[in-house]
Amino acid sequence: MKNIIVLISGSGSNLQAIIDACQSGAIEGSIRAVFSNVPQAYGLTRARQAGIETEVVEPKNFADRTAYDLALAERIDGYQPDLIVLAGYMRILSPAFVSRYRSKLLNIHPSLLPKYPGLHTHTQALANGDSEHGTTVHFVTEELDGGPVILQARVPLATGDTEASVIGKVQVQEHRIYPLVIRWFVEGRLAMRDAKAWMDGVELPAQGYCEKESD
Repeated sequence: MKNIIVLISGSGSNLQAIIDACQSGAIEGSIRAVFSNVPQAYGLTRARQAGIETEVVEPKNFADRTAYDLALAERIDGYQPDLIVLAGYMRILSPAFVSRYRSKLLNIHPSLLPKYPGLHTHTQALANGDSEHGTTVHFVTEELDGGPVILQARVPLATGDTEASVIGKVQVQEHRIYPLVIRWFVEGRLAMRDAKAWMDGVELPAQGYCEKESD
């Protein structure tokens, strides 16, 4: 069974979806620990309620990002991780951290990458009058939100939508596709090679996997 580590900074709604998938057997992996840079993050409570170990590593205790990430990595390594999942982790990872776990880092981003990397994606989509928005699961590389795309889910935007309503639409899809991608990785179907995402031995296109009903 694969060892999964989850990094969070906030409420942990995606974490809960992953916990539920592990508990139901949809993901044949074990969440060994949940780490957060924020002591009061509600996601830590979710993890504890599920009997999962939690650890808090606060940035204020370190001189810089490099020192922080080194300490974080040393504590993560104690759990022998096969996969590290970023689920609302609101820190930019250092190049050394990404290199250490290359091809074992997943992230979910609330936009249809490469559109709207970074923050405030829902606000940008509404301000620009977009007709659709969505979310992207991708491998993590040194480029912010620039790693190879694995899977995207699209949602329509309607007149009258607010940031809150868009967040709700997007989260429904996030909670569906993130556990699915983690399942693929745990099953050995998904990999990153040569800075590309590969599924079942086939290189994925730039927009990621084209989901079929059978999956």
